[in-house]
Amino acid sequence: MREYLLTLCVAAAVTYLLTGPVRKFAIAWGAMPAIRARDVHREPTPRLGGIAMFGGLCAGLLAASQLENVGEVFRLSDEPRALLSGAALIWVIGVLDDRYGVDALLKLGLQMVAAGVMVLQGLTILWLPIPTVGVVALTPLQGTLLTVALVVITINAVNFVDGLDGLAGGMVGIAAAAFFLYSYRIWYGYGIEAAAPGTLFAAVLIGMCAGFLPHNLHPARIFMGDSGSMLLGLVLAAGAVSITGQVDPDAVNLFTQSESATVQELIPVYIPLLLPLTIIAVPFADLVMAIVRRTWNGRSPFSADRGHLHHRLLEIGHSQTRAVLIMYFWSALIGFGAVAYSVQSLSAWIVPTVLALSALGLIVLLLPRFTPRVPPWAERVVPPRYRIRRQERLAAERQSAEAAVPAGAGHDTAQRPAGAPAGPDEGPGAEPSATDAGTGTREHPRQPHAGPHGATAVGDRKRFAVRRKIDTRS
Repeated sequence: MREYLLTLCVAAAVTYLLTGPVRKFAIAWGAMPAIRARDVHREPTPRLGGIAMFGGLCAGLLAASQLENVGEVFRLSDEPRALLSGAALIWVIGVLDDRYGVDALLKLGLQMVAAGVMVLQGLTILWLPIPTVGVVALTPLQGTLLTVALVVITINAVNFVDGLDGLAGGMVGIAAAAFFLYSYRIWYGYGIEAAAPGTLFAAVLIGMCAGFLPHNLHPARIFMGDSGSMLLGLVLAAGAVSITGQVDPDAVNLFTQSESATVQELIPVYIPLLLPLTIIAVPFADLVMAIVRRTWNGRSPFSADRGHLHHRLLEIGHSQTRAVLIMYFWSALIGFGAVAYSVQSLSAWIVPTVLALSALGLIVLLLPRFTPRVPPWAERVVPPRYRIRRQERLAAERQSAEAAVPAGAGHDTAQRPAGAPAGPDEGPGAEPSATDAGTGTREHPRQPHAGPHGATAVGDRKRFAVRRKIDTRS
């Protein structure tokens, strides 16, 4: 476990340290596309965060290859090399798409090529564990087609869900954490060496997401772009393929002594092949809904719109942060629930727990405008979004103070002694812009500063965006 944690920390540290220089490079290279109609952010933000993620992936694999126990994976298996080859290809495709734009069909074809590269180097599904049937061996053609389909679906599922600050990185990180627990249990608990590559891939993937998220949380300083989302999807799919197609269920059956128990142990493996991946069930559901919605409206399945799950959460009144946390919750509930169900000692109470948490999630989902009541004495220490009552009270006091000023009295002339010289803006040629000619009242002399912000260095931002009804046909 310590070597996996070290690998995770190396990948996270390298990704975190590279993201800052990558952001400056993206701005200099012009990888800051104009805001589109379907975008949620309101200021141009640099992309190419996938460059830092790819650096974290390479660093994590390099560090793991030098360790005593985890390094055996590189000497006994070609899967790490296969992953790195496919990741490099999909990363180049994503970088070009972030900067210049790549046609959707061409990008889909290149995704298949990247998946095929991994298959040619040994990262493929060799057999399928079918409940009540047993292990079904696949022909090379069947294994190749199934592997390519699983990789491409996962890549596009992660790509489709990348629509809010920190959403894709957090959801993939949660999925990778759940998958790491399952694969580590298979490897360490049962001593099955074939599960070691999948465990390594999950640990590196967690590090990549953890290192990038501090830069990508709302308000995001940089986006991962297609170079990052497709890379995350490919690494996650590679881990699932490694566990599914390389681990022999008969080896687990030796420890469980029961076929039914083996089926329960491998639940998180069966479901990924059918859905395909419980650990990304939410992005996959969003992908299916998007394809059906766009096809129903007579559009291409690859055309972008504002009908994704996160867009709908914003439409019903959730903020960006709350919408992201809701998506995190459902991803964790499905992913960790599937892993917990595979443990026999937990299966008795895991279903009621999941049902209770699902009910809680639905309550939170249906109360988008709920704001906790904060006592007046605590308003100075809570986050700004909970200070609305205090701000409203201060605004009311300011309005009442302004209303108490006599209607014809200016701020400066009322207090200047008789015979005192007029100020520079009160002479005969003074500009009348500071005083309303109709009412005689003077505007407040201090205006809020509209300087650049640290997030994007573009300009002032409004706290609450104007909510627009989502048109799924546009």
